[in-house]
Amino acid sequence: MPSENNFNPYKFSLFSSFYISIGTYFVINYNDLTISLKSFLVSFIIFVLSFLIIQLRLRKLFFERVRQIYKDLEFESDSLIQTSVIDSDMNSFAKDLEEFVKLKRSEIESLKKEDLYRKEFVGNVAHELKTPLFAIEGYISNLLDGAMDDKELLKKYLKRAEKSVDRLTYIIKDLDLITQLESSTLKLQITSFDIVKLTEEIIEDLEISASKKNIKIIFNKIYENEILVDADRNRIEQVLTNLITNSINYGAEKGTTEISFESDEENIMIKVNDNGEGINEENMPRLFQRFFRVDVSRSRSQGGSGLGLAIVKHIIDAHNENIYVQSTVGIGSEFSFSLKKSKVL
Repeated sequence: MPSENNFNPYKFSLFSSFYISIGTYFVINYNDLTISLKSFLVSFIIFVLSFLIIQLRLRKLFFERVRQIYKDLEFESDSLIQTSVIDSDMNSFAKDLEEFVKLKRSEIESLKKEDLYRKEFVGNVAHELKTPLFAIEGYISNLLDGAMDDKELLKKYLKRAEKSVDRLTYIIKDLDLITQLESSTLKLQITSFDIVKLTEEIIEDLEISASKKNIKIIFNKIYENEILVDADRNRIEQVLTNLITNSINYGAEKGTTEISFESDEENIMIKVNDNGEGINEENMPRLFQRFFRVDVSRSRSQGGSGLGLAIVKHIIDAHNENIYVQSTVGIGSEFSFSLKKSKVL
């Protein structure tokens, strides 16, 4: 008999039919156990009929239902069912269904996470847009309530309103940019340029904001000659600016932000290090998501749209390159990305 742990319908039908035919033979020849052609033929016919009936019943009661399950679950293995309906054991179906259930559970978990991120994203967009809008509304209301008569107060409120408008514009521009990057409608303008010179220009622009936090920007320039890369200069400028700005914003007071290069024949790795607060490991997977902030209150006080790292990731992806993060809480973080070097003719 087939093992209970490995039920095979073909073997089950075969053995069952055999036992039925043997039993029938002994019933027919109860008083005379001598073998006769007539008894043998009757037993053989009963064996064949029993086998067919059992197979058909099994197919009807079980395999047709399994086939329907496969169809309902949109399996692409109809041919497997057709060919194995008779000679396949139950374990093959159980294994298929188990794998499918695991796959669907994984998909459901992914969809739940995506739905959660979507809800967070919508909430974050609403909050980011609402904050400057409410500020502008408040300033205008105060002006309409009589503050317009006070020139100093008028100037003060208008400057604050202008700052809120700038923040609102900044958020909308970043949202538009990230939408273009995600939909691949933004065309990169690939040119050959000196990454060393670009880095020096960005450092010069950010030195004032770094000095306000007593942070020193160090360019570990070990390559004296220019290093030409093939990339979109404006977008790489945006990447470096965002990474260095983040390093300054989250860096330790009187700390350092260090930019360094690692170069080989074909690629260059650009690294931005700080000795700031670091990033918890649990936050790493979401670091490049839109509006995700490691420290919400501190991030918003520093300004920005909350889209900086998401934009960085999309720009690097658009260049078919990679971005890496290493961070230890209380020690600091390192962001690095690679670029293709220009081929020397």
